[in-house]
Amino acid sequence: MAQVSTEKVIYNRAGQRVVSPDYLLFEAPRTKHFMTGSEAVKEAVKRSSVDASVSYPITPQSEAAHLIGELWVEGYVGVYFRGESEFGVMSEIAGCAMAGARCITTTSGPGTLRAMENFPMWAGTRIPVQLVLMARGINSPLSIQPDNLEVSFLLDTGCMIWYAENAQDLFDMIIAGFVVAEKPEVHVPVITVVDGFFVSHTREAVMLPPDDIALPPYDPYKAPMPVIDAEVPPGRFLRDPFVMKSNYISYATHASWQFEVRAAIERSRPYAKHYLRGLIEEFGDPEAEIVFVACGTAAAQSKEAVRLLEDEGIKAKVVKLKTIRPFPVEELINATKNAKTIFVPEFNVVGWLEREVRRYLYKRSDADIIGTPRVAGGMTMPPEVIVKEVLKILGKEVKHVI
Repeated sequence: MAQVSTEKVIYNRAGQRVVSPDYLLFEAPRTKHFMTGSEAVKEAVKRSSVDASVSYPITPQSEAAHLIGELWVEGYVGVYFRGESEFGVMSEIAGCAMAGARCITTTSGPGTLRAMENFPMWAGTRIPVQLVLMARGINSPLSIQPDNLEVSFLLDTGCMIWYAENAQDLFDMIIAGFVVAEKPEVHVPVITVVDGFFVSHTREAVMLPPDDIALPPYDPYKAPMPVIDAEVPPGRFLRDPFVMKSNYISYATHASWQFEVRAAIERSRPYAKHYLRGLIEEFGDPEAEIVFVACGTAAAQSKEAVRLLEDEGIKAKVVKLKTIRPFPVEELINATKNAKTIFVPEFNVVGWLEREVRRYLYKRSDADIIGTPRVAGGMTMPPEVIVKEVLKILGKEVKHVI
């Protein structure tokens, strides 16, 4: 007699079969598709049992927001509407999250800055919202081109910050972001960053699991605080007694909660390490004394630079950071233990990643840390430019034509 399975099959509102995060991310069969980063956002949201998304157009994330809207029409997203401004979007998405919804939204550049006040509020209210940030220029003169200076403004908002190198990373990180952010001991927002245009508008191969399976829906009753309850933290902290009073209790309450939010980010480490397959990725010669520490498109270009340096007889490697908050301190220390020179190539003018690397390697590495090359305002960073910087430091002839 054939054995009958007693396993209960659960479906979400869109009729997709609910599977475990591990199965969706690691075990489900995948097929190759050719798509842009914006389309990868749509495919990730399609498989994430999203309850609500609010959008506002700003280049280059407008297409991703539009595609999430298509998912609402198709029944994959519960609620979708356009806000009246970027600030309005981030406020409205917070309301959806406080009501117990799994939420995602997108922004870029000046939109990020216009909405800036909301991000510490997201963290302070411990809502596991996901923001897909397609970084673009914010400097004057105005630029709509790729530039990640805006990330530096988000570093200390109390949100987790992950950085995708390509469309495949972006797809996987969005799904993993919901899983990690919603862990009861974490339960803070996650900002998934990708370089605008370089990734959002270029096509590449992305391996996707079937679209008839999806993450389990969000269970707000597992959250570390009751949904829409003004009598317990953090809701109670937002009420007039704490906001208006100038006394020790008010000060201590605010300060202790700030530390708790940041402790929650630290508690995300083991989950992020699991679902991202490590907080860093290494490429190149493991014993190399020339090391590039980078994230996003700069990591991709650094990998090409490693290949060019091989032709020069120079061994090098890339340490790609997948997370910025939490910062992969121990992983970076271990990955750079043989380094004599560490280069930090960046798509911004101020070198915010170099500052982070210096901060965490202070008195933990004897390597020279060099914050070059840097490009800004939408300029590209050909791997030859990176190679040129290395050869100059090593006192070698620059053969590549730039």
